[in-house]
Amino acid sequence: MNVYVRDLSRELSRRGIAVDVYTRSQSSTIPRISTGHLGELGRVIHIPAGPERPYNKNLVFDFLPEFVQRVQNFVARENIGYDLIHSHYWLSGWASLNLRATWCVPVIQMFHTLGEMKNRVAQTPEERESARRIEVEGHVMRFADRLVAATPLEKGQMSWLYGADADKISVVPAGVDLSLFRPIPRAEAKKRIGIPPDRRMILFVGRIQPLKGIDTLIRAMKRVIHQYPDFGESLWLTIIGGDPDPDSQLERREFERLKQLRAELGIGELVTFLGAKSQDTLVYYYSAAEMVVMPSHYESFGMVALEAMACGTPVIGSDVGGLSFSIEDGFNGYLVPGQDPDALADKIALLLRHSGLRDHLGEQAIRWAERYSWTYIADEILDVFEMVRAEFVPAREGWGLVHESQQPEPTAC
Repeated sequence: MNVYVRDLSRELSRRGIAVDVYTRSQSSTIPRISTGHLGELGRVIHIPAGPERPYNKNLVFDFLPEFVQRVQNFVARENIGYDLIHSHYWLSGWASLNLRATWCVPVIQMFHTLGEMKNRVAQTPEERESARRIEVEGHVMRFADRLVAATPLEKGQMSWLYGADADKISVVPAGVDLSLFRPIPRAEAKKRIGIPPDRRMILFVGRIQPLKGIDTLIRAMKRVIHQYPDFGESLWLTIIGGDPDPDSQLERREFERLKQLRAELGIGELVTFLGAKSQDTLVYYYSAAEMVVMPSHYESFGMVALEAMACGTPVIGSDVGGLSFSIEDGFNGYLVPGQDPDALADKIALLLRHSGLRDHLGEQAIRWAERYSWTYIADEILDVFEMVRAEFVPAREGWGLVHESQQPEPTAC
């Protein structure tokens, strides 16, 4: 989501459109206004609300009224006027509807993940999203002026699970920065990140969470080595993902569970956890990899798949959510049933055994990713912006959302 907001803002800035990105401050040492990261006309504005440190996402909700008030104060001091609000995730959706009550501009909302869908794949109570999130998502869907879904499937999920009006949902996929994610010769990429030339790397990129299905990938690697023992000396599964959130017991437990699984299967030397990597570094890992594997239980879109494809690397992913749309089975990678280590192992072994097939899929993946250039995706988003501005009716009830027992008064603009 952060990558999406950054790259869209940069593209809009290139087109002469000023963008302010408001976010909750997570450190008192960061300048309140940051420039240069989003282009000449883009700013990131850090608003203190609650503790200035990374914080549990569900508890952040309690500080949203403070966040909204301080955004309003900043805008009033700066005497800024906006044409619209483009909000992302459920917390920002709550904030945007309350800001709309004062600013009288349309709200366009994108969720990136849906709480109801995460609950449907949750395997333990700890993995479930809160009832508060589900309630807020439903409210935002009813009162936002426009909703953006990344795929037709996500549009359907909004309607089926939340009762959202399908007529106000636009389908616009995420984009990929083709100036950053580009093919780099594999030997050069390996040298850049310190991988021996004879190593063959299988790559996972994503958060360390149960719904990412990393355990399925580790089990699949054990099956590959068992079936093709000659691969063992050269094969390397690299897992890139941030360290567990200190406020997330779920992430900490998953990280420990995966390390224990690696030990139980006796493939400790095969599986390496590298932690988070910058996007400037990721491009080398994508290019150095034989393939990228996404064994998720749920993905609303799957931007990692596009980034890998833009680097010429085929992707093997679960046939779920957005991956079912971004991966064309047999063209730029393969789709496999979710939570099926045997099926996943078969496809991994197939690409390891047939390097020509792997290279062919990689070449086709590059062409596939080109259609998701931000140049094209920004055109589609701007069309949505213009449509919403033309249709916007500024006076109506239900602008704010309930926070505890407080309901903002309806505002006539």
